[in-house]
Amino acid sequence: MSPSHSIRAKLGAGLRLFTPTTMPDSEKRECQNCKGAFIIDASDFLFYEKMKVPPPTFCPQCRLQRRLMIRNERGLYKRKCDLCGKDVITIYAPEKPYTVYCNPCWWSEAWDPGKYGQEYDPKRNFFEQLRALSLRFPRSALVVDYPTMVNTEYANHAGFMKNCYLLYNGDYCENTHYATLITHNKDSLDANMLGESELCYEVINCGKCSRVFFSEDCVNCLGVYFSKDLVGCTNCFGCINLRNKSYFIFNKPYSKEAYEEKLKEFRLDSFAAVEHLKKELYTFWVGHPHKFMHGRHNVNVSGDYVYESKNAQYMHKARFVEDGKFCQLITLAPVKDVYDYTEWGQGAQRIYESITAGLGSSDIRFSYTCSRECIDIEYSMGLLSSQHMFGCVGLRNKQYCILNKQYAKEEYEKLREKIIQDMNERPYIDSKGRVFKYGEFFPYELSLFDYNETTAMEYYLLSKEEILERGWRWREPTPGQYKITLKLEDVPDSIFDVQDSIVNEVIACSSCGRAYRIIKPELELLRRFGLPVPRKCPECRHKERFARINPPRLWQRQCAKCGKELQTSYAPKRPEIVYCEECYQQEVI
Repeated sequence: MSPSHSIRAKLGAGLRLFTPTTMPDSEKRECQNCKGAFIIDASDFLFYEKMKVPPPTFCPQCRLQRRLMIRNERGLYKRKCDLCGKDVITIYAPEKPYTVYCNPCWWSEAWDPGKYGQEYDPKRNFFEQLRALSLRFPRSALVVDYPTMVNTEYANHAGFMKNCYLLYNGDYCENTHYATLITHNKDSLDANMLGESELCYEVINCGKCSRVFFSEDCVNCLGVYFSKDLVGCTNCFGCINLRNKSYFIFNKPYSKEAYEEKLKEFRLDSFAAVEHLKKELYTFWVGHPHKFMHGRHNVNVSGDYVYESKNAQYMHKARFVEDGKFCQLITLAPVKDVYDYTEWGQGAQRIYESITAGLGSSDIRFSYTCSRECIDIEYSMGLLSSQHMFGCVGLRNKQYCILNKQYAKEEYEKLREKIIQDMNERPYIDSKGRVFKYGEFFPYELSLFDYNETTAMEYYLLSKEEILERGWRWREPTPGQYKITLKLEDVPDSIFDVQDSIVNEVIACSSCGRAYRIIKPELELLRRFGLPVPRKCPECRHKERFARINPPRLWQRQCAKCGKELQTSYAPKRPEIVYCEECYQQEVI
């Protein structure tokens, strides 16, 4: 019997694998969750065959939402470490009945992760057993590469950080605060999607920049304010769609002397002046053409915010991907042969239906948080430097384990096949009738977070009623208990009038009313930039920037100039003027 026939026989009747000679051209299916139609094409079947997994039964959007529901990026709480007893900042709410260790304890040798191993019980559903193990096993307080973090206690989904604060989903940064999805940055504040930059503030989707402020989609720029889609520009203010220009204001050229005089008139030290400029510039930008997608240096790609990628389809916020589909939040090179893969990179390859994996990891299926050369991992969480694992939690430097119990190679392979057969013959069925056989990501119930704690709430915003109706969980937010010591009207308008003592004050956010502080490194950078202190809390500032980023969805739309059909993340009813690549290139100057 050939290896492929052997696999089919052992995996059981619910698992369909295809050879190239029997591969369907395409197949239309109905999503289990939303009941919408989706297409699986011939290239998809080839990838599923390579990964030896069945085709999905959820549509791409519901698959992404399901992965994001297991991930809490921004929700931080205080509770006690269950090993050393010290106060700890963590992503697990204090009322949750989990065992949580501070990161120094979790990464130490003071406890034995191997003692939590359990026998597989063929009479019980596999996912129920995995959930029980997950609830018993100690969790690290934050998802960070702790040995690489220096003076950075308030960060999550991060590694290789120094002197950073409230930083999420980032790597290789120093003295950077209130930012998300960033790599290789220094001395910056309030950023979403920033790479290889320094001295930037309130920016979105910028790279290789220095001293860029209140700007979006800028690359290789220096000394730029309130601008959008500039490349190779220096000393520009309020501009859009410029290439290799200097001393421009509102897309009009100025002499160096006239530019510098005009810049003084804008009073950028004043909060009131800056707020007025924001409203004026956003209106100015909308009246100019926008390219149908954000992307550069690509070959055969689709999606949005895609850079330096090849043969990558339906991507969102992804760089350095070759041969991928339905992937998001990929930041570090290289990445190859990946489907339905969310977050990270850095040598990742052959990843399917997984989230937060990288640093040389490969052959990862249906898993969460696997790093440092994890290989051949299925249905596992929080693994480091491990190989050939099925249904494991939190293990390090292990191999051939199932439900955290060690096996000989032959025993492991035999039991793995038995579990897959059981998963297909007796699948997990949730309260809404959604069926989870082998080949689907974790059921929603295995998430340690409630829906409104997770990243899913950012991308798929739902009300409490909608969340509960779908059979998911909701956490009632707990109000902070801080006494406001400085009223908004008493915060100086100009940065030049702000005293050092402001770092000791507690301010109420002008948007949500929650308390926040101005930290010392933030004040130092704002003075260096000559820009006013913010009147909104870091979370509301993040939400404002996030709302300006296009969603991970594509619509059909026509080029506003030539009428060409486009696949774009600009929804048809949005006010932007959207051009195809060719028409857009004719417009930029």
